[in-house]
Amino acid sequence: MTDKMLSRKDGGVGYLIFNNPERHNAVSLEMWAATRDILESFRNDPEIRVVVLTGAGGKAFVSGADISKFGAERSSEEAVATYNATTEQAFSGVHQFPKPTIAMIRGYCIGGGMALATCCDMRICTPGSKFGIPAAKLGLGYDHKGIRRLMDVVGPSFAKEIFFTARQFDAEEARMMGFVNRVVPDAELETYVKNYGDTIAGNAPLTIGAAKYAVSELLKDEIERDIDSVAAAVKRCFDSKDYVEGRTAFMEKRKPVFTGQ
Repeated sequence: MTDKMLSRKDGGVGYLIFNNPERHNAVSLEMWAATRDILESFRNDPEIRVVVLTGAGGKAFVSGADISKFGAERSSEEAVATYNATTEQAFSGVHQFPKPTIAMIRGYCIGGGMALATCCDMRICTPGSKFGIPAAKLGLGYDHKGIRRLMDVVGPSFAKEIFFTARQFDAEEARMMGFVNRVVPDAELETYVKNYGDTIAGNAPLTIGAAKYAVSELLKDEIERDIDSVAAAVKRCFDSKDYVEGRTAFMEKRKPVFTGQ
């Protein structure tokens, strides 16, 4: 692990924090690898029901890759292949994470930061946040998986605009494009996201997991969808103790206590 990546738990919410504020949370290869490891620990922790990804320092979520390390990390064909494989493991790890994920964004969300936020289920930002993918200004090729994930969130036309212009756009544009779910005042961001996370964590995890899985399958090309597995996930909800608890709590006019069983 590296001290450039932090994690903590607050009730049912786990926090994954990019901790490189002196470089606006630019991400190195070892940070991408640590991201993968932290996600795995949260995946295996039954107490964690929601994961929030954010950046330290108050000025950036993630400002992209640490370009100062490109000479060491991306200087040869083999190094580029290793770098791309590691970053894709981090991105796909977030995108395919079985529990809900929220990107809590303040400040710069650029390049790899925007790619990372795209992988989350929801994105909540402050009015001063800035977004962009400057690949076309750096001559970088962009993998089709990353483009597909962005296109699934904002649609093909806005995805093209983001890549073609390589410009930064503000929080209101991000909201208009459908990239962010909410724009909240800077002073309220942590509380808002914590309350949002607690609300989700208090709901039935099997139901949430089944819904998340169904959305991911329906975003695939029709020939690749596994609808039977979606139906199986729904059946697990109805067969669960949580379904009994939900019905019972409703009749007794109390808050349900879900266990994921």
